[in-house]
Order: sequence, then C-alpha cells, then structure tokens
Amino acid sequence: MRYALGTLRRRPGRSALTVLGIGLATGLVVLLLALSAGVQNSADSLAYASGVDLLATSEAVGSPGVLNATLPPIPGAHQLATSIPTVDPNVENASPWLLSDLVLGNSTLWAEANSSSAPANSTLTSAGAVGWIPDDTENLEVPPLYAGGGFTAPGDPYYANGTYSGTPTHEIVLDQALATVLGVGIGGTVYAGAAGPAVNESLPAWYAHATPFKLVGISGPFWLVPSALLAYTYLSELQSIVGGGTPSTDWATLVLIHLKDPTDPAADQARIATAFPQLSVFTLADLLSEIQHVVNVYRTFGLLIGAIGLVVAALFTTTILQMSVDDRSREIALLRALGSSRARVGRLVVEESLLLAGLGLAAGLGLAVLAADALDRFLLRTVGNLPVGFSFVSFDASVLLIGSLLVAAVGLAAAIAPALRAMRLPVAEELRAP
Repeated sequence: MRYALGTLRRRPGRSALTVLGIGLATGLVVLLLALSAGVQNSADSLAYASGVDLLATSEAVGSPGVLNATLPPIPGAHQLATSIPTVDPNVENASPWLLSDLVLGNSTLWAEANSSSAPANSTLTSAGAVGWIPDDTENLEVPPLYAGGGFTAPGDPYYANGTYSGTPTHEIVLDQALATVLGVGIGGTVYAGAAGPAVNESLPAWYAHATPFKLVGISGPFWLVPSALLAYTYLSELQSIVGGGTPSTDWATLVLIHLKDPTDPAADQARIATAFPQLSVFTLADLLSEIQHVVNVYRTFGLLIGAIGLVVAALFTTTILQMSVDDRSREIALLRALGSSRARVGRLVVEESLLLAGLGLAAGLGLAVLAADALDRFLLRTVGNLPVGFSFVSFDASVLLIGSLLVAAVGLAAAIAPALRAMRLPVAEELRAP
C-alpha cells in the first residue's frame, strides 16, 4: 500500500480527478439507495405505530396493492364494528371507514354566490374524505388535532341503529392544509357535496343542496390516506352525501382492526376471512410487502442509473491506471529484474486501484450525506402535509454495505486490464529503451 500511496502522490492532479469521478458515482448510488430506504423505513415505522394489525376490504380485492385505487364497497359497514369482535374475541376494535371525494366551499363563497353573480375566479375545493365512527378508532393512530376539540357525539347518531333517522351532528374535521385552503377556523361553516356545479353560475343551486358542517377540529396529516387535503366526518353523514345513508347502502371502503394480542395475526386473519367471506383480510405484513414491492421497483431503477455511473467511473479509472502503468513501465521492469514476481507487480496495481476506490468511497459518502440532507429538506418542503417523523432518506447498514461493495467491485474491475498489462511488460525491452 505504501507503493500505491507514493504513486498517487507523484500525480496528485490525476489522482484527485479519479477520486472525484469515483466519489460522484458512489454518491449517486448511495443517495438513491438511501432514498428508497428512507421511504420504506418511514412507511414501516408509521405502519407499526398505527395500531392497525389487520385490514379488511371488499372480497373483490385480490391484493392490498390496489388500496391506492378505487375500492369496491363493503356492505353492512356499521354492523362489522360489533360483529367482527364477536366472531374473534382477540379483536379489540374494528373500525369501518368510508373513503370518498367531496367538494367543499366556505361561507365567503356562499355569500358571494348568493349576493350577485358568482365572481369569475370563484371555485370550490375538491378534497379526500374519511367517514368513520370516532369511538371505534380507539387504539388506532389517527391524525393529531392541532386545534379544536374534535367530534363530540358518541357513536354515530345519524345512523340510529340502522334507521338513518337520527339527528346529524354536522361536525367535520379538516386537516391543516385543507382548512388553510378554505380559509376557515374552528367554529366556521363548511359546505360539502358529492360533486361540484357544472359552471360557476350554478353556485347558488349547489349551495342550496350542499350539507353545512361546523368545523370542530383541525388535524395534522394522515399516513394511511396520502392526500394533501382531507376531511373527516361521521360515517353515516358521509354516506348520506355520496349516495349511501340507507340500510341497503351502509357502505364502507375498508375496516381497520386492532388486536388484543398481535403476535399471531395470521390466525385472526383466517378466522375473520372464514366468518366474513365478503371480506378480503390482510395482515400488516401483507401491506408492507406491497409497499416494499413498489419501493424495490424504484430502487432497481435507481440502481440501474447508479450502475451506469459506476461503469463510467470504472472505465475512467481503468484509463488512468493504464496511463500510470505506461508512465512507470521502466520502473516496473526494474522491479521485475530485481526479483519481483508477476503476481507482486499485478498486486501493486490492484492496491493502487483499491486505494483510489477507497478514497472515492470516502468522498462519495460525504457527498451523499450532504446531498441527502438537502434533498430531504427540499422534498419535505415541496410535498408538505407529511406525518411527523417521516423522512425521505435513511442511511442504514444495508445502504452503506451495498455502496461499499459496489465501490470495491469498481476498484477490482478497473484494475484487471492495467494489472495484466503490468504483468506482461517485456522486462528486457523496457530496460534497454532510451
């Protein structure tokens, strides 16, 4: 290694450029790996902290990966909250949720629309919506309230044991981003409808048919429903807006299940699936494996990009080492004449290549850490409304190990041709050369 260090010192400019090239390629690979690891680790930590041990969807859903798409409805939603724990005593609570879209407007726009013709720039706001029974979300990680006291009535009053003849609460919780867009605070009124008017001139008619809600809470973002704008209502009240709200249309989109003892969720999964054939039941591991599959696709794509950079770095390093061998051909021939074997000469070239790779790795890791911190800050600002603790990058042991192995492979690959050249130099010709 002392010989390799001396060789690098003799050509500092060339060596520095080689190290920089390897470092840039290494930094790119490590950054891409850290990005995929960060998303996966954040998803895992949020999922395990959520309290969701099982998730049930419609029987028509064949894979939890389709949870990002429109899900078929689950009938008899309210009854599932009590019947699932009855069938499986290990279930602490089962919470039926309806996921849908709403169109929302505020009181200011209502006043403008009803006092004169609607202004040309007056628009309603589209947002995601969750209908649930607040009492049934106990033990589940739900968005934290930043302001307001939240829902006040126990159970789901409007449902009224299946008659849908109870008194609606007309209470709604908005996430912070949606409350900001609507410009409404605690105690303010929000109007909700399943769809918006065809043209602005229809705003008065839309408000006449929209459902008014009182804002009782402003929440943080929600990890399970990755929407930047999200509203929460009682299950039956959202059903009545989007076309349910009768015993025959008591729909939900999914059921979140928390277990008393989560050590063997597969047993509870089988028990619930047998008792409720209309449901597809997934464990948390099933859901995370789907996330892992998506992350792996992006990781593979990132590795391909990084591999191109590493190949370029390897070719560049090979060229530099070839030049180094040519510059030192007389010196190498002298070493051979003094008794050094071909293997020793080849090993000296390999040591030089590995030293360049090691220095490039150190430089690349430093660059990757700086770039990852800047990228994480940028993405968190750009995406926004992400759950607390979410990070886009993570430098775990696997990221560092894979990065190190790849750089070592570059060093070895780059040394093959120059080492063979050094080993095959004609000693007598080199020593006789002027």
